[in-house]
Amino acid sequence: MNKSFNFSKQKARELSLEEKVGQLFMPAAFINDSEEEILKLESLIRNAHIGGICFFHSRASAATNYEGKKEIPFNEDSYAALKSLIKRYQLAAQIPLLIAIDAEWGLAMRIENTPCYPYALTLGAMSDAKDLVYEVGRRIGADCRAAGIHWNFAPVADINNNPDNPVIGYRSFGSDKKQVGDYALAFTLGMQSQGVLSSAKHFPGHGDTATDSHLGIPIIDKTRSQLKENELLPFQQLISSGVDSVMIGHLAIPSLSGDSSTPATLSDSIIKGLLRAEMGFDGVVVSDALNMHAVSKLFQEKGELEYQAFTAGIDLFCFSENPLEGIRKICDKGKLEAIEDSFQRIWQLKSKSIPKDALVKPGLSDPHTINLEIAKKSLTRIGPISNQFKDTVNQITGIQIGPVPQNLFFEQLSQTGKLNEISVDYQTATIRAAKITDKDKILLALFPPSVKPTGNFGFSESTIQFINDLLAHAEVTVCLFGNPYFLNLLNLQPHHSALIAYQQFDEFQTIAAAYFLGQYEAPGKLPVQLKWQRHEKI
Repeated sequence: MNKSFNFSKQKARELSLEEKVGQLFMPAAFINDSEEEILKLESLIRNAHIGGICFFHSRASAATNYEGKKEIPFNEDSYAALKSLIKRYQLAAQIPLLIAIDAEWGLAMRIENTPCYPYALTLGAMSDAKDLVYEVGRRIGADCRAAGIHWNFAPVADINNNPDNPVIGYRSFGSDKKQVGDYALAFTLGMQSQGVLSSAKHFPGHGDTATDSHLGIPIIDKTRSQLKENELLPFQQLISSGVDSVMIGHLAIPSLSGDSSTPATLSDSIIKGLLRAEMGFDGVVVSDALNMHAVSKLFQEKGELEYQAFTAGIDLFCFSENPLEGIRKICDKGKLEAIEDSFQRIWQLKSKSIPKDALVKPGLSDPHTINLEIAKKSLTRIGPISNQFKDTVNQITGIQIGPVPQNLFFEQLSQTGKLNEISVDYQTATIRAAKITDKDKILLALFPPSVKPTGNFGFSESTIQFINDLLAHAEVTVCLFGNPYFLNLLNLQPHHSALIAYQQFDEFQTIAAAYFLGQYEAPGKLPVQLKWQRHEKI
């Protein structure tokens, strides 16, 4: 790529209408793609004057494989493949591309063997930890830059207040509007310190939905005043503090748009009225991925979706599946003044971010130390103080349910000589509570296969029933390495204790074990409301 490209006003004036409209399009690029598809994208970039690309793992990843029927390939060299592809695609571009990715918890969200940081919900379990959240954002930003990425579509500014939300949940900082705003801003500032562009998503708020917008259109039946008092507050905070872009969610909000069938992506009253006029945002408005079923099925004619989104106020079309047709329609039918406004916003982002490529430091971050610190500060206890290993001479029965590559948690506790571990097949729940006496003290380590609530977080109904049988028949302490909403599936009673460690990382298992050995407290707080909240810490 020519790093000395001049993003001047004069250069902008020299571009044709087609070149300017091409700059508004950001099709998907896949790290693990065939040579045939790579050549097609190179040709599109070269001939359609595409402005940017957004990287996804593969064509079988969640970005395109909503039904989960395709097997996702594993490529331990994905990071090297990404860097190689960025060079190829930049060479195909006459105007340097903006390179984007979703890296909410690090490059590991899309790329194997790259730094992985905790989910936003885990960060939300820490009190007064804006400095740590800033540092996570800074490190992720540095990793993006090292990879050749200019734009991280983060942070999630949604307030997650629906336990059945199938798509946000763990990606949100929690259900407290002030903390969501504060932590989203800290994360943004951390990224921006590394010259990485930010994006507040998914406006006007995807947290209170039970429908996945990848599959259908969620409808939010809240009044305008209710939204202003809650969902919109983190977005306003980010806008007032200089977030680079706002991503519009594919959400129907009748109180804002006037009907229950128009997604925010296609609503000028939401984008031009609420976001721009009322909330004062003058930066780039990005669509959520246009291949998502909430919008991709709305129009028969190719390019019409992009055109309608443009007329509603979208500046940049992420994951446009029909860029050639979209460019043609906007050139033919779009208002010249609106085209120029959107182009200038994109041009300004490029002039702000791309020249900083020359300052990139090689190498990726090491997340171990900060992940250990986050594990200590997020560890959350519910109910009575758990049975500490240091205070008992009796055997404690350890039962692990769920897949985990290495159970460091039980390995460290077994060194006390007080742990009697029982193996359970989590898919079939092959032992029953009848084999456990009411005198047994049980430490139940839960590793849910999925962080999403759909399908009992990956557990079968029989496994959930097995866990509840244990809770009913024995003295059980639960240690959960996963989404705290999982506890809503359990018949927990006031006498039960639960420790939430949030992640399955080695660092979180180590800190959880240290807690049971009496070496650490559990200072964290629940970032969301659970059905089982009848307690105070003691």
